[in-house]
Amino acid sequence: MLRIEDVMGTTVVVDVRDDDVPESSLDDVFDWLRLVDETFSTYKRGSEISRLDRGELQEHDARDDVRAVLARCGELHDETRGYFDAYAAGTLDPSALVKGWSVDRAGELLDRAGARNYTINAGGDVLARGRALPGGAWRIGIRHPELPDAVAKVVEGNDVAVATSGAYERGAHILDPHTGSAPGGVLSVTVTGPELGPADAYATAAFAMGIDGPAWTARLAGGYEALTILADGRVLSTPGFPAV
Repeated sequence: MLRIEDVMGTTVVVDVRDDDVPESSLDDVFDWLRLVDETFSTYKRGSEISRLDRGELQEHDARDDVRAVLARCGELHDETRGYFDAYAAGTLDPSALVKGWSVDRAGELLDRAGARNYTINAGGDVLARGRALPGGAWRIGIRHPELPDAVAKVVEGNDVAVATSGAYERGAHILDPHTGSAPGGVLSVTVTGPELGPADAYATAAFAMGIDGPAWTARLAGGYEALTILADGRVLSTPGFPAV
């Protein structure tokens, strides 16, 4: 089963390779993602995130999911020495965690429906599970940050999440929260690992660190690996990065 829809400001592609999974499971996935968009969008005035940012809603009155995401943002802020910051641009914006987090939860919906072999691709950030039937491992291309039609590297794996942060998709939208400026010396950071939410957050933080990012990603634990493309053309990766 394959379904493609525009949601959360991006294109989401769900590719389920199992034959015994009901079509309704895809309805559940996209219903969930639309709920996430209504709740967390910084572009919709009625979302809980927008209302929290304007002071119209107190955190203790927010949805459980909102409170959980904001708590995780706080943990990631500490873990990344402040480079992951939901307030980096001066307003509340947990988007760098929300997209990956919401895809992880969408994957859990597919798991409960009996899916074992699938991918969810949300604007280039990918959660892959099982096998790429009828083939073996999934192969996920990392877009080259300077050549839109080229692939910089290919990640291969069976149960892997892949998240990339860079300035080539939305311009200089990732800021160093310590300076308020866009980082220099780095074109993109890709992080792989067991879950997409942390991978997305780690990639954002490492990109915000600029040329200091590779040294930080070298210390990632929990099965997370990273590949950084620097502005001078160098490509640096941690030893376990699953590229082919």
